[in-house]
Amino acid sequence: MLTLVEKILFALAVIASLAAAFFAVTRLIGIIISGHGKPDWKLTLNRLPVVLAKVGLFQPVFRFRLLPSLFHAFVGWGFGFYLLVNLVDVLRGYIPGFKIPAVLGNIYRLLADLLSVAVLAGMVFFLVRRFVFRPANLTARQSTLLHPKARSGIRRDSAIVGTFILLHVGARFLGESFALAAGGHADRWQPAAAVVSGLWSGWSPPALVIGQHVAFWLALGLILAFIPYFPYSKHVHLFFAPLNFLLKPQRRSIGELSRLNFEDESVTQFGASILADLGWEQLMDAYACIMCFRCQEVCPAYGTGKVLSPAALEINKRYLLNSVRATRSGRPQNAGAIEKGLPLPGTPLTEFAISEEAIWACTSCGACVDICPVGNEPMRDILDIRRSLVLMENAFPKQLEAAFRGMERTANPWNISSTERMKWAEGLNVATVAQNPDPEILWWVGCAPATDGRAQKTTQAFAKILNAAGVNFAVLGQHEQCTGDAARRAGNEYLFNELATANVEILNEVKPKRIVTTCPHCLHTLKNEYPAFGGNYEVIHHSQLIKELIGNGRLELNQAEEGGSGGAGVRVTFHDPCYLGRHNQIFDEPRQALAMAELNLVEMPRHAAKSFCCGAGGAQM
Repeated sequence: MLTLVEKILFALAVIASLAAAFFAVTRLIGIIISGHGKPDWKLTLNRLPVVLAKVGLFQPVFRFRLLPSLFHAFVGWGFGFYLLVNLVDVLRGYIPGFKIPAVLGNIYRLLADLLSVAVLAGMVFFLVRRFVFRPANLTARQSTLLHPKARSGIRRDSAIVGTFILLHVGARFLGESFALAAGGHADRWQPAAAVVSGLWSGWSPPALVIGQHVAFWLALGLILAFIPYFPYSKHVHLFFAPLNFLLKPQRRSIGELSRLNFEDESVTQFGASILADLGWEQLMDAYACIMCFRCQEVCPAYGTGKVLSPAALEINKRYLLNSVRATRSGRPQNAGAIEKGLPLPGTPLTEFAISEEAIWACTSCGACVDICPVGNEPMRDILDIRRSLVLMENAFPKQLEAAFRGMERTANPWNISSTERMKWAEGLNVATVAQNPDPEILWWVGCAPATDGRAQKTTQAFAKILNAAGVNFAVLGQHEQCTGDAARRAGNEYLFNELATANVEILNEVKPKRIVTTCPHCLHTLKNEYPAFGGNYEVIHHSQLIKELIGNGRLELNQAEEGGSGGAGVRVTFHDPCYLGRHNQIFDEPRQALAMAELNLVEMPRHAAKSFCCGAGGAQM
């Protein structure tokens, strides 16, 4: 189809486009690998099938905003197929008469035709949504710290990419309609293009040929122009999202944090103060971000009017990294990197990425991590920044002083003496490990359940359940300390290190067969955080144990009569604690236990993985 001159010009354009793209991609890789740590490529072997299915079906996208997700899938599936379409079109341009033969060719043309329409419909939907309806959930409030270029830059980037896709796919679609009109016959495998081809029935053959050439250069020429821009746009998530899912460090839970080494005297920085303190995966998060603001929409802090926006954090990182120049090796170069008036890469994260007020608003509920369709983890950045503020600058909210002091002196945030630890059990049959050194179950009571008046009611009720089921259990009593969850989530890693080390020493001496706890935070810490300190235990939640006891007949329920205060038919709901549900994926057992009690469970609009945080996590309690 192409003339010799056109073939030469197109080949030169391809070389120029790929050369420019190579520099841009090399720069991105250099920035990402400058972060701490290295990816474990062995993880990709087991993850690849799951990731391919997840990305191919757009499964993470469909968990939220159903209608936009559907149109996003149209665009994604169509644009993915266009990788093949563009290749075939180039071959058709260079090789006269080239086509995919027989049945494969028919299927190819049908998919190209239908997906072209799907992409065009999807892009029209998104452009109208963003530029006409302009929903508030596609940006952050003015009170939230956002890069000075981001508020207009995101819209500009969306306009550029949206226009490119419309013109690229639209031109290719029109080119096919010109070809059908020139051939003088309809193609039932290209129904949409065949309909449009009727519009050109009065055109002369030379005009149709010119139309095909213009369509080719507009469609593929735009691709060549867009490729060098692509690494700088938010749509580079097409590549980084799969890499995020493939290479994220293996963790027991989305909330599991790495242990800091306080014995290494060569370490001069704990936590993250500047961009250079972040891990490679945290830098890659910035490029994987779609800027869809879904994390912000589910964030309980943002939803209750606070200045925290997980999305703004990732966007601010991206905008700063985009302004960093690179050497020929691709590694970031600080000198002259930032435009006048904008922060340098060595500027504290709290001055350009996220404010201190926002840092301390986070409840570490994990909603942002759970909902992110590309696997980003802004919560981890926030907790790393807290570590730096507390350990390096001794900067934290005054309200935490008493809690830290209590954990340091009496091993609980309320500074209650260990001699008070068993007062809740007065009048109940509760043995300590000193009295019962070989229990079937070690019950980790927890600080709040042992000392808080309201929480003690749950504790006492659970003790009665254990006794009614004849469970051989024991508690640590005065030897039980705070797990350190609040200290770790508040950034006081040194205090957590002290508490965790002491607790693991006690537990390893007791050698518990199983540990049960009513507190989701205790469960998470014992189960997911203590293995890094040499403590590997089977830890279950009390709802799991209750379900188990009912199931094996050890716990018999007295069904209340109709009209009574409890039992059959009573209307209840269950709030999924963040650290039980999102962080540890325990959703079914609490509901199954309620069902066994023949209660009428009614779900709240936000439940299970989408449960709305109570606000007490992240040391907010």
